[in-house]
Amino acid sequence: QVQLVESGGGLAQPGGSLRLSCAASGRTFIIDDMAWFRQAPGKERDFVAATSRRGGITNYADSVKGRFTISRDNAKNTMYLQMNSLKTEDTAVYYCAAQKWDDQTYGYWGQGTQVTVSS
Repeated sequence: QVQLVESGGGLAQPGGSLRLSCAASGRTFIIDDMAWFRQAPGKERDFVAATSRRGGITNYADSVKGRFTISRDNAKNTMYLQMNSLKTEDTAVYYCAAQKWDDQTYGYWGQGTQVTVSS
């Protein structure tokens, strides 16, 4: 019903920046909230940030507050994650997720994009 494709991952130095994108296709009109999660090697998948459909409500994990900014462009069916002041502990596979308007969970997931922060 909904397909999500992440892009923008790669290698960055500590203190550097990266911008992730998540392009949605299919029945995008059913999407409500969207979010970013990440999973580091050997760890569980963690919440990073979320945004409401119109972008007016955002929520961040404490570990990224003040450094990451989530946004979305509904006309382009794309969500973004601007990551600044990157730290080595930000290294992970980043996943975008979408919630159907009548659901309480994130039922749609992308395949993930690798972010590596290293000097």
